[in-house]
Amino acid sequence: MTVVELKGNIDPSYYRLLSGQERNRLADMFEARRPSVEERLAAGKALREKVPRTAHATYDKAADRPDPVDILEKQNAGRVQKLVPVRYARMLVSPFAFLRGSAAVMTDDLSRTPLTGMAVGACGDMHVSNFGVYASAERNLVFAINDFDEVHPGPWEWDLKRLAASAAVAVRFMGGDKAAAAEAAAACVASYRRRMGDYAEMGYLEIWYDTIDEREMLEALSPRVRKNAERTIAKARAKGHIRSLDKLTEQVNGEPRIVEDVPLIVRETHTEKGTPVREALNEMLAAYVSSLSLDRQRLLARYRLVDAARKVVGVGSVGTACWVLLLQGVDDDDPLFLQVKEAKASVLTPYVDLRLSVANEGQRVVVGQRATQGSPDIFLGWGEADGKHFYIRQLADMKGSASFAEGDQDGIAKFIEYCGLCGWALALAHAKTGDPAMIAGYCGASATLDEAIAKFALAYAKQTEQDHDALDKARRAGRIKVAAGSIV
Repeated sequence: MTVVELKGNIDPSYYRLLSGQERNRLADMFEARRPSVEERLAAGKALREKVPRTAHATYDKAADRPDPVDILEKQNAGRVQKLVPVRYARMLVSPFAFLRGSAAVMTDDLSRTPLTGMAVGACGDMHVSNFGVYASAERNLVFAINDFDEVHPGPWEWDLKRLAASAAVAVRFMGGDKAAAAEAAAACVASYRRRMGDYAEMGYLEIWYDTIDEREMLEALSPRVRKNAERTIAKARAKGHIRSLDKLTEQVNGEPRIVEDVPLIVRETHTEKGTPVREALNEMLAAYVSSLSLDRQRLLARYRLVDAARKVVGVGSVGTACWVLLLQGVDDDDPLFLQVKEAKASVLTPYVDLRLSVANEGQRVVVGQRATQGSPDIFLGWGEADGKHFYIRQLADMKGSASFAEGDQDGIAKFIEYCGLCGWALALAHAKTGDPAMIAGYCGASATLDEAIAKFALAYAKQTEQDHDALDKARRAGRIKVAAGSIV
């Protein structure tokens, strides 16, 4: 396994979370003269001599490449074992579903690819379904990355290559040919490159406060794609805790209770370790409350816990502990839904030399989300219970995301525009946590990097299809168990 060396040129917002040596190095940097934008652009451009942009076009399957099924099986340790077959069922739906659930597989492959050595707060599981609109603390809708389970300091290239590969795989899923798949992948990279060039010229606070708001998002789209986006926005505005109350609960003895939907939503009496659920939740909530600022603590204290149920979410996350909590405020019309989600070590951790000095993996997720998203959930926090780390966020708060269907060839042109939005949002996240001028200097103004990573994306799309077939072969051979029926 390759452990990559990174330059550590990440934003000072990460300063207190870096361990020993890196912390001291950054302390020295604070005392030194800050390089100008022009100097940083030039330094990034100079990295092309070490790693030409065309080098990113190559994906060569390593002779000693681990069995992808073995990697997935190792991840299942510590998960709720009766839910593992659900995870595999969801991954087997399509190669795109496989890619969504196999960040660990792709990270191992990416660790063998060329790197410039520049670090950012990397998402770690970057793909086209991990973006969406959500409500900021000011109740404005913004477009951004919406999944941070794997966030960790890492190479900017890994996020960008995984995003581009996911675009190519998604287009193939929609029935598009290789040319369309390459166009979608290149659209991600071109947008990232252009927006990073813009961020290179901006001040640190200007970048920190920047978001992709509703107006900017719509203006970036063509009229026909804008109509789809407006529908997504309207649906997001309609979503909230009241609607979730109607959808997820029923009245029992005069109080709302979460409706069970076995095996996806289940009311448990004990955790996997045999601890009474209420005892484990009380332990977790006590730790969670202490992770919030005082104003959030006081707001949360006005609510009371009414009900809790385990809920299966996502694709790669299936089998990790996840709970939905229903809290009640003034009355039945003042609900608050919180999602309690287990946080395991990031898939990036074994592969990079930068470390965060956090004691809780949930804190890693929260810090990463706060640093990269811009306007995170006011109830975002972390805790620990039953020996597991968790992060907590609101379950329903004006959230919405794009969707695309198998065989939807008519939707490919619209999807390619959406890829441009994804590239923009990724650039903003990286600009908040890395050095936008150095990255922009390396990326340049031409389409050289776009074309190179598009070629990589096509090659990795083929690898993903082969890995999906390998998982299906494991199912047919009885090596893995897969849940029957439709549970997606």
